[in-house]
Amino acid sequence: MKGLPKKLNQKLEVRKANNALRKLGAQDDLVDFSSNDYLGFSKSTTIFDTTHNFLIENNIKYNGSTGSRLLSGNHKLYDIVEQQICEFHNSSSALIFNSGYDANIGFFSSVPQRGDIIFYDEYIHASIRDGISMSYAKGYKFRHNDLDDLEKRCQTERSRSPKEANIYIVTESVFSMDGDTPELVALTQISKTYQAYLIVDEAHAVGVLGKQGEGLVQNLNIEDVIFARIVTFGKAMGCHGAAILGSNTLKEYLVNFSRSFIYTTGLPPHSLATIYTAYNALQDTNNITKLHKNINHFKAEIKRSKLEDIFIESHSAIHCCVVSGNTNVKSIAEQFQNNGFDVKPILSPTVPEGKERLRFCLHSYNSQEDVSKVLQLLATFINV
Repeated sequence: MKGLPKKLNQKLEVRKANNALRKLGAQDDLVDFSSNDYLGFSKSTTIFDTTHNFLIENNIKYNGSTGSRLLSGNHKLYDIVEQQICEFHNSSSALIFNSGYDANIGFFSSVPQRGDIIFYDEYIHASIRDGISMSYAKGYKFRHNDLDDLEKRCQTERSRSPKEANIYIVTESVFSMDGDTPELVALTQISKTYQAYLIVDEAHAVGVLGKQGEGLVQNLNIEDVIFARIVTFGKAMGCHGAAILGSNTLKEYLVNFSRSFIYTTGLPPHSLATIYTAYNALQDTNNITKLHKNINHFKAEIKRSKLEDIFIESHSAIHCCVVSGNTNVKSIAEQFQNNGFDVKPILSPTVPEGKERLRFCLHSYNSQEDVSKVLQLLATFINV
């Protein structure tokens, strides 16, 4: 078989030289401080069995969807689950995509038009950046969670742009690489002042924030002033897929113009049934309560261990400790793994050079003893 072209080999060599080469890992029995399975839903035998029984009871015995949703793949579970999502998230419409990546590239490549402007937080998801790069609109980043910087950009744009040019503002309710949150209420005021459309990616907030895991937007009661929300099911929901929430006309537009929706085979019935069961499971808030107890305990242990200076402030399930240098952060992560804890390093270029970090993901099923122990080890490894 023919080898790689020289240019591609050179790119791999640069990654190796920077100690930033990515590799596929294997599952292990380490204590989980790395996965996005915040509520333990992906391992829930109750959700698994309930999903199976739901499919059998409704005589849904298909392995695949048979085609795109616009052809043969729009089976009856789509209507049931999209209606459930609308009611849970207090939204006029919901359109399910095969993944959060598909949802983001489908939205941002089709909604903003030529002559429009997109302002996005510099730490936004890679899938949103990819969608913006596929758009005919111009995209500009603003400094992370810096609303003064965003407002200056909006002022400048509105002073020189024709009124027919739309401005889109894009942020996340919980940032995946920092675990922090923007001032969403203030963002809604900026979007109102400059007649901008605000889009919020709630991937790491659904199942974590809100009384039943509705997300930060609903927890702040601002869903009516958000143009679109992206909710995903591969994190706290423990399954797969995503949905874009918004108006009925937004849904109609996406069905007609979002290429990642139109030109792909739909999700199989089993995936839809699992989403349906996972949303029902959120009615029992016990796992969310356990998760927040662990979050509070983790934060208290950071303070007790005098580690505040190296952690990014977070109230979510994601907590990041900045350890500069790919080699350094990988070495400490390996020490954690040798001690039985799965803590992952986040390397540059995923994060800016010099901002490499250890990413601690907390879960409802972590014991408080393990939470304390992992931070005790951290203090030892970095010689605080």
